[in-house]
Amino acid sequence: MYQGKTVFSQIMSYISKYQFNKFVDKYYGNYKVRNFSCWDQFLSMSFAQLTNRESLRGIEACLQAQSHKQYHIGLRSRVSRSTLADANENRDWRIYADFAQILISKAVKLYTDEELGIEFKNTAYALDSSTIDLCLSLFPWAKFRKNKAAIKLHTLLNLRGSIPTFIEITDGLVHDVNILDILIPEPGSFYIMDRGYIDFERLHQFIDNCAYFIIRAKKNFNFKRLYSSKIDKTTGVVCDQTVKLAGFYTSGDYPEKLRRIKFYDSEKNSRIVLLTNNFNIPAFTVAELYRNRWKIELFFKWIKQHLRIKAFYGTSNNAVKTQIWIAVAIYVLIAILKKELKIECSIYKMLQIFSVTLFEKTPIQQLFQDFNMSKNNECFDNQLILFNL
Repeated sequence: MYQGKTVFSQIMSYISKYQFNKFVDKYYGNYKVRNFSCWDQFLSMSFAQLTNRESLRGIEACLQAQSHKQYHIGLRSRVSRSTLADANENRDWRIYADFAQILISKAVKLYTDEELGIEFKNTAYALDSSTIDLCLSLFPWAKFRKNKAAIKLHTLLNLRGSIPTFIEITDGLVHDVNILDILIPEPGSFYIMDRGYIDFERLHQFIDNCAYFIIRAKKNFNFKRLYSSKIDKTTGVVCDQTVKLAGFYTSGDYPEKLRRIKFYDSEKNSRIVLLTNNFNIPAFTVAELYRNRWKIELFFKWIKQHLRIKAFYGTSNNAVKTQIWIAVAIYVLIAILKKELKIECSIYKMLQIFSVTLFEKTPIQQLFQDFNMSKNNECFDNQLILFNL
């Protein structure tokens, strides 16, 4: 709420400091800390994300230039690049990961009624990963190739509102399918994946947890058709079959029946084959849910372009994970502001406006009232916009 506060303070007022401090205490974040607390670290890194600072030196220079206003944005300690670097190096990254989950839970509730573009009531998730290339000499712990380092950002995206509900950060050598070992499926929900996640022993856990998967089949998929269902070819569905796995090992890993749907994508002039363990929803709905999987690809492109997760302020594992989780927290926080304040412009435009107004004492809603909020006009933006959020 606006009470003569700076824009930055208004944004941070949507964060429960009580909940934040619970995780600080849990991981002893402020143990033997005199001046620069975990909250100061979070505010400094949030400032860097909102203003797109490229380095610790840039963060220090910008904050020192506004040193007379630091108190008004909540910073109680002087920010120097060495102090911030030490904090990123030593403060447990799980503080910010666990706190981001609190914001994610709040955002998911706000976007529960968001439309998917199809008649579908269940929760739908897209699971995928994105590789972030790193310099091997600076990040030797991020194993990937002989002459290159990288990390992988494994993400489970709630398609209603494009909110990341699960994130696992690994080195580049971890295969995507291994994430299924730590993922706990939510009963009644749909998980949409590409062919890289095909492992029928692991996919069987969705049946055990009363959840559903939709996954693209590989070209060498070995199956035995049991029977076919009637289809409406005008929808693009080529066939809707009930099948069983024919491979010796795969049939033992997954003995139940599968639904095989072939769909013709007129836009790309290609045919895709989908597998699912759900036999109730229409075949066309299965195809449309898989089409919605592109949202996670757009999510990865968006955060790489508009948040600081490709160039890092530190080189240790802890510093990298701290920066990524704070970036995710800021993305989700802006999504919460957009919904609660009923701001109609995109998150991209919100971030651009915030980047030059953080120290102003203007109500957040007033910042956007002079802009054209028409969704029809947003389609002419040259920049990548994530689902008009």
